[in-house]
Amino acid sequence: MTANDDSFTNWKNREEIAESMIPIIGKLHRERDVTVLLHSRSLVNKSVVSILKTHRFARQIAGAELSVTETMPFLKALTTLDLGPSQIDLGMLAATYRADDRGLPVEAFTAEAVAGATGADKIERREPRDVVLYGFGRIGRLLARLLIEKAGSGNGLRLRAIVVRNSGGRTAEDLVKRASLLRRDSIHGQFQGTITVDEAAETIVANGNEIKVIYSDDPTSVDYTAYGIKDAILIDNTGRWRDREGLSKHLRPGIDKVVLTAPGKGDVPNIVHGVNHDTIKPDERILSCASCTTNAIVPPLKAMADEYGVLRGHVETVHSFTNDQNLLDNYHKSERRGRSAPLNMVITETGAASAVAKALPGLKARITGSSIRVPVPDVSIAILNLQLAREATRAEVLDHLREVSLTSPLKRQIDFISAPDAVSSDFIGSRHASIVDAGATKVEGDNAILYLWYDNEFGYSCQVVRVVQHVSGVEYPTYPAPAV
Repeated sequence: MTANDDSFTNWKNREEIAESMIPIIGKLHRERDVTVLLHSRSLVNKSVVSILKTHRFARQIAGAELSVTETMPFLKALTTLDLGPSQIDLGMLAATYRADDRGLPVEAFTAEAVAGATGADKIERREPRDVVLYGFGRIGRLLARLLIEKAGSGNGLRLRAIVVRNSGGRTAEDLVKRASLLRRDSIHGQFQGTITVDEAAETIVANGNEIKVIYSDDPTSVDYTAYGIKDAILIDNTGRWRDREGLSKHLRPGIDKVVLTAPGKGDVPNIVHGVNHDTIKPDERILSCASCTTNAIVPPLKAMADEYGVLRGHVETVHSFTNDQNLLDNYHKSERRGRSAPLNMVITETGAASAVAKALPGLKARITGSSIRVPVPDVSIAILNLQLAREATRAEVLDHLREVSLTSPLKRQIDFISAPDAVSSDFIGSRHASIVDAGATKVEGDNAILYLWYDNEFGYSCQVVRVVQHVSGVEYPTYPAPAV
């Protein structure tokens, strides 16, 4: 047998193991509300090749071999346990087991590592929480995809309705067009599932989930209880109202809380999941998820401040163009944004730097910021230039950020990539708030410059859903517990 033959046989063996993992992962998700992860990346509904690629990517950033042959025993051990709703990270299990020197069998170690997901104190399955989307634009449709995806296990969140403007609506053609926009996306690809339209009931049926389409130009005119909706979380993705007075219009019968997908004004809390979501007061009914750029820079900024201290910083964002710009030169209330988005780089403002203080009130460093819109439809990059409180080396900073991305409470927010040829389109569909580009990172003395990629549409939408899960009480714990 040649070396090539041996390599091919090894691939086929790993392919067979990955194939056998799929029904186990699916059954745990469907019957137990257990989401199986690999270094914070979900393996639910993934193909054989995707599972193998996720293992390969995890191996690259962890700096140690990780194969399905190593993670499969842990997955099998999970099937023997009486698990409650939770997220269980096979990568963390394998890494922790490797570092453990007690010589425990995999089954005993797994039971010990996920003890909180079993036994008398485990979380029990509960009734799903109703969710309403107010607006159905770029972020609204991606939120719909994520909410429908998460309804697959019967847990947590249930998308009940979408509110859209009444101009020209209430027609079968309107419903079909909106369903088509959900079904196909030029950037994010096809919807994974089936979508039909019930014209008589004015509903979109996605993967069996009936979603009522409500036409209204005035939030104060809607009685959500008339549609059987109760105690719901309403996500306003229009950005039309940003202060407490305006957002309070949504607090109608059937709506319990309002979440804004834009920076909040005044006393509206700006929340970045992973950083300050635990500061949300139980009785708070209105909150904001800040901006995509704020979500991209605050987690790595916190990671750097916690380890090295930050005296001051500047963020320059190179941002993809958005729907609030013009395709061709035309009138716009913002002077430069009136110029053609796909033909120009456009200097504009960003409120992300000033929003840092709301998400990280303990950080006393002054952070400034500016932005340039560029002719790409999705994925942006934030260049975070920091003056640290102490000197560091590039290797130290990269080791720290790599470890944060793998084992810390910020591992769902921060990703890490060392590929030397990475470009923006590689990060379309990333579920992290930001991705540290190791190759571009520069450190000299007390100065560190981080290059942070982020899918300003999908990654941000994932952050919004995490906040909604948290305030709904359906954000399940992860095992093994990340290092604090």
